[in-house]
Amino acid sequence: MAKRGGFPGGMPGNMNNLMKQAQRMQRQMEEQQAELESKEFSATAGGGVVEVTVTGKREVTKVKIDPEAVDPDDVEMLQDLIVAATNEALRKCEEASAASMSKITGGLSGLGGGLF
Repeated sequence: MAKRGGFPGGMPGNMNNLMKQAQRMQRQMEEQQAELESKEFSATAGGGVVEVTVTGKREVTKVKIDPEAVDPDDVEMLQDLIVAATNEALRKCEEASAASMSKITGGLSGLGGGLF
């Protein structure tokens, strides 16, 4: 018969502590996510003629275009600059998200240190 709080087969009974740690980690992750979602990330392209700002929720909130960047004969370049600035702003957001989560998980690649 297993000891009180233990598992059949003699496994240690620290499941309660593990659950508490998991709940604490989940709360920390939720707090970090909320904090990240309140931040803004900006990036420029074309030497600063195009600037795009996104939120931590990965929503574009601002696009600034220098009037000198608007060339009716080369709209394609302006489109490329907007795409480049948007992708860079989103990359910054992803980096901040990964760094934030890494602080909580200690760099673990999965629950239980990648055991699963």
